[in-house]
Amino acid sequence: MAVVAVFNQKGGVGKTTTALNLAAALVRRGHNSVGIDLDPQAQFSATLGVAAHSGDDSICGLFQRNRPLREMIQESTSGIGIIPSHIELAKVDALYGKGYNAINKLNVSLKAEKAEIGNPHWVLDCCPMLGVLSLNAIFASDGLIIPISADYLSLKAAIQTQKTLKALERVLKRRVNRRYLLTRFDSRRRMARNILLIAENEFGADVCRTLIAENVSLAESPSLNKTVFEHAPKSHGAQDYDALLDELLESGFL
Repeated sequence: MAVVAVFNQKGGVGKTTTALNLAAALVRRGHNSVGIDLDPQAQFSATLGVAAHSGDDSICGLFQRNRPLREMIQESTSGIGIIPSHIELAKVDALYGKGYNAINKLNVSLKAEKAEIGNPHWVLDCCPMLGVLSLNAIFASDGLIIPISADYLSLKAAIQTQKTLKALERVLKRRVNRRYLLTRFDSRRRMARNILLIAENEFGADVCRTLIAENVSLAESPSLNKTVFEHAPKSHGAQDYDALLDELLESGFL
């Protein structure tokens, strides 16, 4: 079992696209994959055509009354299990604060699930705000993927995320294993090439070799409630996320 969180302190960098298609790539290889939508916007859930009828049917159920995760998993047509999001997730910070028990709740629950439902890979789609939900994902994760769309504001947010992780490591008492993933990459643009060079200088070997190219199929697939593998399995977008999974497996990240 691996728990992978996808997070950057900026929206629009490809977090949901990465979480969705990494989970789909795992399913295509025969792995059991479960996604948890930790973003109140619920884009991960919506793309998979799964909705929570109440807050209790979302990951809110864990915070409200300590519901076991296995009770909240719904199956999607893509084969990915999903614990959907709900608008009530926006209230989690106000209701539960940022004490250690609150931000370690998902970690404790995931460890309890290991004995009950075997060893799926868990993929956590985070909102860009550093709050209770994102902190839960970081505390629970074995590895963190930080997408960087090929622009300077996205890179700046990734550098801020790195500072956040270094501060949290004093509490976690471990280094958070991480990979920085360039998304929406167009090798014809000088800025994209510059962003890659700066990222490699800033983050070193933690930058993924795989680059997720700007691709129409990746942009289209959510509107059809499909992963890129369902929508356009031979597209460059599908090939890039397949290559990303290869890299993560070969490096031992997964």
